[in-house]
Amino acid sequence: MPEEFVIQFENASIFQDDHLVLTGVNFTLSRGEFVYLIGTVGSGKSSLIKTINAEVPLKTGSATVVGFPLENLKPGQVPYLRRKLGIVFQDFQLLTDRTVHDNLHFVLHATGWKDKDAMEERINQVLGKVRLENKGFKMPHQLSGGEQQRVVIARALLNDPEVILADEPTGNLDPDTSETIMALLKEISGSGRAVLMATHNYTLLKKYPARTLKCDDSKLIQIDDNAEIDFTMLE
Repeated sequence: MPEEFVIQFENASIFQDDHLVLTGVNFTLSRGEFVYLIGTVGSGKSSLIKTINAEVPLKTGSATVVGFPLENLKPGQVPYLRRKLGIVFQDFQLLTDRTVHDNLHFVLHATGWKDKDAMEERINQVLGKVRLENKGFKMPHQLSGGEQQRVVIARALLNDPEVILADEPTGNLDPDTSETIMALLKEISGSGRAVLMATHNYTLLKKYPARTLKCDDSKLIQIDDNAEIDFTMLE
């Protein structure tokens, strides 16, 4: 895989369980690139993201993600692949029984960090990046939806990933908060990390244009001009 590509799929088929959802998938994602992934519910967006994350196995075709060939991926390689990926979920998936700080500490511990001082430094760094320096002591329920999503982005950044996979990251947020999250993801992309963002939010697509991939009729196609998108079909 060329150095500039962090993701490359070639003639791949994407399954959800035994159901074929996308066929003939060919696309690349370059270092530092921001790309939208759109399509109707059930069109294959989440299945593609789960394949990239090795949650769903790649059964046919080939794909390389941050240096790992998915078609030959061994179970023992999956944790190392995922350390190079940051995942941002629509529904946050924070641990509700512990503070923001302890949510982040849990991830570092689970991914092999040992040095307590280094862990504290990294937690402070990522909270600073999402402008939540003073929220580490808060419980998730004490934060707004936008703040919780910024914690999720901080969590995604902990292991300095090469790619951020954002699956409907603004789906549960109001328009103003969605813009804040969008600006943060664009900033992260500008720092050299690739961002693949699945979304239904056509307002953001119009305001922040970027290369757009669409899951449609079992195919993944590139939309060269967002003006061509029938946004009513994304609901």
